[in-house]
Amino acid sequence: MVTPVAKRQAVRHIQEALELSERRACALVGVARRVARYVSTRADDAALRQRLRDLAAQRRRFGYRRLGYLLAREGFSLNHKKLFRLYQEEGLKVRHRGGRKRALGTRSPMTIPQEPGQRWSLDFVSDALICGRRFRILAVIDDFSRKNLALVADTSLSGGRVARELTALVERYGKPLMIVSDNGTEFTSHAILKWADKMKVEWHYIAPGKPQQNGFVESFNGRLRDECLNETLFTSLSHARHVLADWREDYNTVRPHSQLDGRTPDQIARQGSRGHAPETLVIPSTPSHKKRELSF
Repeated sequence: MVTPVAKRQAVRHIQEALELSERRACALVGVARRVARYVSTRADDAALRQRLRDLAAQRRRFGYRRLGYLLAREGFSLNHKKLFRLYQEEGLKVRHRGGRKRALGTRSPMTIPQEPGQRWSLDFVSDALICGRRFRILAVIDDFSRKNLALVADTSLSGGRVARELTALVERYGKPLMIVSDNGTEFTSHAILKWADKMKVEWHYIAPGKPQQNGFVESFNGRLRDECLNETLFTSLSHARHVLADWREDYNTVRPHSQLDGRTPDQIARQGSRGHAPETLVIPSTPSHKKRELSF
């Protein structure tokens, strides 16, 4: 019994069970009588607590800050300290999964694009159906807005298939200035080299063993696996595609992004397309005539 609430409950229990006076019960517990008589004037947060529990049940991998963004959208007004207190009292803490070892040492910051569609990042994620059959997912990210442009799931994704998917994305979103990927065989195939040369798109390969140089899509892959792949049992490839399409729509239009001040990638993309890019994503030191000269 270390909190005043627990001590007040102990005093009431002793009075009822042993039929002792308040003075004697307080002496046994070690609490002042004024503390035992205190009546809280705190507002009733039953509706807020219930909505917080409902959101946490829907978004099981969201922490209290991201849940706070969702509550603010619904009109609940509370500061982060109260939100954290309620989050702890309701026992909603996210269980952290085991992490991997990380390299130590200094790293140069990655240059951030100044407008949507300037640079895309690509990577693969693998998973399995409940029957044990493996499948792969091609993830394409716009580095400025963090918007997920595509989640292509199939049992086999060759370089030619990647080129066809990129062509479809170019027709829909326009041609990027640069594409970033690792040195996987699909990305270094003749099909991709011919595609990049034909489309006049600069293709940047990160250094071997340096996934942090492709940090935007690596971060996205972590969210995808944590919030979707690890939470779903896929019965078939069509089921996986349907779930991924729904999650992609939610990620782009509903899910608040902590690095975008709680906004969604779609909101950032619309602001950037109107020429009102958020200040946190702009690098003033990069001249406008050097937009193609992106480095890592």
